[in-house]
Amino acid sequence: MSLFEERFGPWKPIRRGAAIAWLVAYALFFLYALANSSGFLFIDFANLAIHEAGHPFFGLFGSYGLMILGGTLAELLVPFLCAAYFFFRREIAGFAFAMFWLFENFLYIGTYMSDARALALPLVGSGDHDWNILFGLWGVLPRDTAIGSATRFLGWVGMLVVWIWLAWRAFRASEGPAPGAANRSG
Repeated sequence: MSLFEERFGPWKPIRRGAAIAWLVAYALFFLYALANSSGFLFIDFANLAIHEAGHPFFGLFGSYGLMILGGTLAELLVPFLCAAYFFFRREIAGFAFAMFWLFENFLYIGTYMSDARALALPLVGSGDHDWNILFGLWGVLPRDTAIGSATRFLGWVGMLVVWIWLAWRAFRASEGPAPGAANRSG
């Protein structure tokens, strides 16, 4: 039994059919994302609303840099908090969905970062480019495309790891309890 299972209990089982449906949906999303050349996916409309709400929220803390970074922070914080909720409830499908969503955000964040010097992406709001400002403040603007590519790569790897974890959890659970794991009263 792992440390987390001792503390929070075992994961709730997921039905094999539901797991297969989720795995197929994620695989189709991978194909959709791979085929998309714009870097902006349908889910990014929801992410954009969260991103824009993050600017004024983090602006409350008084730092200009934090206000600019707040859009991306909110975009990552919301799915992370959803993942934490499902983690503590020990719900496999919900946790996997929230983690997949978290890592999916890295795809467009990376695209946005890579555009910091080119300034070619259409922007919402004031027209200020968050990553042009931030990379300029941090002195890394010439590395925008490298940082953006690394961020996108992290997103792809994260989504793949979540997909593998979900498959492992779903098919591990269907094997039944491990030998010697019978409930012993003592």
